Order: sequence, then C-alpha cells, then structure tokens
Amino acid sequence: MIDEAVLDFSAGSLTLLNAILAIVMFSIAIDLKPRDFKVLARAPKPLIVGLGAQFIVLPVLTFLLVLVAQPQASVALGLILVGACPGGNISNFITHRAGGNAALSVSMTAFATVGAIIMTPINIAFWGSLYAPSAAILRETSIDPVSIAITISLMLILPLILGVTLNTRRPDIATKIRRPLQWLSMGIFIAFIGLALAANWGLFLAYAGSIAGLVVVHNALALTGGNLTAALFGLSPFDRRAITIETGIQNSGLGLVLIFGFFGGLGGMAIVAAFWGVWHAISGLVLASFMSRTKASA
Repeated sequence: MIDEAVLDFSAGSLTLLNAILAIVMFSIAIDLKPRDFKVLARAPKPLIVGLGAQFIVLPVLTFLLVLVAQPQASVALGLILVGACPGGNISNFITHRAGGNAALSVSMTAFATVGAIIMTPINIAFWGSLYAPSAAILRETSIDPVSIAITISLMLILPLILGVTLNTRRPDIATKIRRPLQWLSMGIFIAFIGLALAANWGLFLAYAGSIAGLVVVHNALALTGGNLTAALFGLSPFDRRAITIETGIQNSGLGLVLIFGFFGGLGGMAIVAAFWGVWHAISGLVLASFMSRTKASA
C-alpha cells in the first residue's frame, strides 16, 4: 500500500537537497534590490493578489480536489503539502519566457518564501486535518511549526537576504555570476531529483500511474486559479501571466525536504512531490511557449 511505502533517501541526501535549494534561492535573490520592494510598496495590488492566489486560492482548490477524488491518505496529504508551498524556483525563468512581469514574479517568489514560514505549516495542518484519512497521518506525526520555520529560514530566507545584500553592495559580482549560477543550480537540482528517482525507480513506477492524473489536474487547477484570480481583480495581462505561473509552479523541492524531514519519506507524499517537480516544469514551459506568441499589455 502506498500509505505504508517509504522512499530510500538518506540523511546526507536531505542535507545535500537543502544546500542545493539554498543555492537556487540565492541565484534568484541576486536579481533583487531593496528598491524593487519599494516599488511594490507603492503599488502593492498585483503582489497582494498573487500571494492570495498562492496561499488562499490554491489550498482551497487543492482541498476541493481531494474531496472529489478521495485519494489515499498519503497522496492527499502530499497534494495538500505541495499546494501549501511557496512558488517554485523555475517560475521566474518561465515567466520571463512567457512575456510576463518578471519583476513581479521574482518579488512574489521572495515574499511567498518569507510568508511560507507561517503560511505553509498553517495550511498543511488546517487543510490536512479536514480530510479524515490525512488527519490520521497528522495525528501520528510530530510536526513542529518552529522546526519547519527554521528549515525554511535556513534554506530559503537566509540565501534570499544574502543574495539581495550582494546585489546591493557588489552589483558587479552579482551581474557576473547571476546567469551561470542560475543555470548551474537548476542543473544540479534536476540531476539530484533524477538520481533520487533512479534510486527509487521500482516504487515510483509502481505508484506513479495512479498519481500522475491527480498531479496533472492539480497543476491545471493551480494555473487556472492563479489566472482567474488575477483577472477577477482586474490585473493587466502582463501581471496575470506572472501570477498564473507563480501559482502553478510550486516549490516541490521544499515539499520533498518537509516530507523527508517531518514525515519520514512517506511514499505517497514523496511521489506526489517528485512527480510535481517533473510535471510543472513541462506544463510551465508549454504554457510559456503558448503565451509568448502574443505580447501582453501592461
């Protein structure tokens, strides 16, 4: 049974994944300067709408999907956990490819990362407790919100601060390393996920088929929810593209860290997060290719 399956993932691998995600976050942060946040402070509506889509709309849609599909406990909790994570590390690249507001995308990633310290554990605990099978897992799991906050801070917030600081004080260095570091960090991250999947290939093949459809539908709901939320609040197509992609590209790497750090690598949860990590990159790039055919008005 998938609820009882546990993936092979060592403590050393978890530490390495933490380090890789920190480097990825740092590579994003060196695109930011304090003035970017000041601009958003003067016109915060797109950012507020985007964060609402990320931390309110997506968790609600995820829970509705769980209620309709009635998946097994670990799969349901995996969907809820991924839906509770902040935007993913490749969202900024995909938004740029889509012709959307890349500055808004990067800022959403930054603010959602900070907000995840509070919102991610709250959403996991709240929505997970409302579905009886996943609530049983939560009751048997010791989830310390402070530990989750520390994990997110060390892995995402500290690199964010260091990246913004470097770009502010030594923009010459930031400019030189920005693009190579972004490509290198993403390459290492993809390779790491590939190796982790290879080490658990038999288990992944055994259950991926039953999970693939749920992940595809979940991702489609995320993209649609982001787009409709932005449209409902009257945002421009330029901003809508950024919010759509930010809501549909989740930080599944963070999800894996939380799953292995706090849920013991529970099979259904880990396979959901791993499949999300593959699928959202495919769907995001396809959507960006489609969007880029027309210029979005600001």
